[in-house]
Amino acid sequence: MIKCELIAEIGWNHMGDMNLAEKMISEAANSGADYCKFQTWKVKNLKDGPWNTDGRLEIYNKAELSDDNHKQLIELCQKYKIKFLTSIFNIKDLKFVSQLSNKAIKIPSHEVYNLELIKNCCEVFEKIFISVGACKWNEFENILNLGIDLNKIYFMHCVSSYPLSEENVNFPKLLEIKKAHKQIGYSGHLKGVEDAIAAISFGAMIVEKHFTINNDLPGRDNKFALLPDEMKTISKYRDIFSKMS
Repeated sequence: MIKCELIAEIGWNHMGDMNLAEKMISEAANSGADYCKFQTWKVKNLKDGPWNTDGRLEIYNKAELSDDNHKQLIELCQKYKIKFLTSIFNIKDLKFVSQLSNKAIKIPSHEVYNLELIKNCCEVFEKIFISVGACKWNEFENILNLGIDLNKIYFMHCVSSYPLSEENVNFPKLLEIKKAHKQIGYSGHLKGVEDAIAAISFGAMIVEKHFTINNDLPGRDNKFALLPDEMKTISKYRDIFSKMS
């Protein structure tokens, strides 16, 4: 059995501070994660919405990664011997991100209907992780019927709620996805480690959890993200489970 890989979703928890980002990368690597994941987007591409006036726009401006930031993060991941990963939201960013690394890309839940983006990613990247949290079953089937190399695709069960309650984790959906496509994963928003451990037990080949080094740091995601010791708990279970499988 292939050992499950773990993604430490740092996202924008660094709030644009590259020194803080380095500490998070270092701790993720030491905790047994295989990937550090960030997010590639530009504030100028945002449409108007409630974030204009509720304080989120200020956060977005701080957390946006420049081209140089991306290159620095890749160098830091190489330094700490952990794989770099980012989420892509716009096909305009595809060329830039693929030139940095074409090993893997994450397509977030709210882009699951963006078949053009998915198709183009499949032409460039070796692995594509697709969250299906905001996905209806027919939209999932649309991807299966897209005429792409499905061997590159890892569908990641996700419930797009922040944070998530136990009764809404909905692992039966993960098992239904597994019937249609063997390469499955899980992107979890439940606070704690239990959902990740359950997902590994159900056969997830990739598990993603939000990650931080301090739950008191600014920003919503830092409040419920895993701490290094919790990531270590998951990675130890993953290693033991792979020996038993």
